Amino acid sequence: DANVIIFARIREELGKGKSVKEAINTGYKKATSAILDGNITTLIAAGVLGVLGSGAIKGFAATLALGIILSMFTAMVVTRLLMKAFYAIGLQNVKLYGVAKEKKPVNFTSKKAIFFGISIAAIVAGFVFMGINGANGSGVLNYSLEFVGGTSTNVTFNEDMALADIDAQVVPLIEEITGDGNVQTQKIEGTSEVIFKTRTLTTQERETFKNVMVEQFAADADKITTETISSTVSSEMKTDAILAVIVAAVCMLLYIWFRFKDIRFGASSVIALIHDVLVVLAFYAIVRVSVGTTFIACMLTIVGYSINATIVIFDRIRENMSNMGKKESLEGMVNVSITQTLSRSIFTSFTTFIMVAALYAFGVSSVKEFALPLMAGILCGTYSSICITGALWLVLRKVFPQKSAA
Repeated sequence: DANVIIFARIREELGKGKSVKEAINTGYKKATSAILDGNITTLIAAGVLGVLGSGAIKGFAATLALGIILSMFTAMVVTRLLMKAFYAIGLQNVKLYGVAKEKKPVNFTSKKAIFFGISIAAIVAGFVFMGINGANGSGVLNYSLEFVGGTSTNVTFNEDMALADIDAQVVPLIEEITGDGNVQTQKIEGTSEVIFKTRTLTTQERETFKNVMVEQFAADADKITTETISSTVSSEMKTDAILAVIVAAVCMLLYIWFRFKDIRFGASSVIALIHDVLVVLAFYAIVRVSVGTTFIACMLTIVGYSINATIVIFDRIRENMSNMGKKESLEGMVNVSITQTLSRSIFTSFTTFIMVAALYAFGVSSVKEFALPLMAGILCGTYSSICITGALWLVLRKVFPQKSAA
């Protein structure tokens, strides 16, 4: 993402008629604030999650923080050295770098009523489906065994099967019986015994499970045993996760307020994050994707992705406010800012979406159940950053006027 921001800036500078050397230097200089603000807000979230979270959340926070620091270093230092090296060895033709053409501003803010209506409809639809699911007795969301417990089945096969063969041959049959893609496998080292953990099975499903193992894989019927297992995610862990996300959102709000000198920027960002979380939650409810430990990681990934996209647009608004002064209306300035950053938003979303789509296409069931809502989150985060946040900031300026920010 940082590289995309930098390269888009370089192309803009070349479009203004600057030399390649000037464009590279100016591009990095102008992109720095957006990169730092976007990544620092995510680092703040990672820090809070690391302190207040528990178990897998701490691991996610540590990995997230390390990834952010490394990506910033490679974009701001390594890539910059490579760009200068390419220029030094003679790659100085403007055509090699691309020139951004002046774009006619797209009037996004004039459609804010439509965008707000679509978002509200999506969120309401999610709550309606949750109510319907709860009334049907199938659960508000499709909670996995980590949240609600399930059934553990021990199967002793007639031969020692590799874990890859089990995932490819046995697990799909179990998923067909349970209608759930969240099947966990554990192989007992040095034996042909395998433990399968699934949602809670009925007596009929347990019998079907047993028959399939015996008929398809010649498993020993007498050695197939089942037991009920409790959830591994406690209510305390759920509370810790919710508290960590709330504190992280407040800290991000305060940081954005401090950096942009306008709390309405921070409020718009946080409202957009809540919007993205609720829309993806609606997706979970409607599509009935299994809600397991990957649910928390998925939501946190979407939050980090969305806040980065929003910061890039707000950074451009801040820059244009000082450059344009009173020459253009606020609505026009916001539309110009969104249009100027549109290529970055599209490029980043497209490349990220392709990667996650590949995970969905080629991954196993547990990976698919992480990738599918993540794809929905990427689309939602892009939509909210482009269509919601700028218009929301304008609305907040009118509702809560502030002389110092005018």
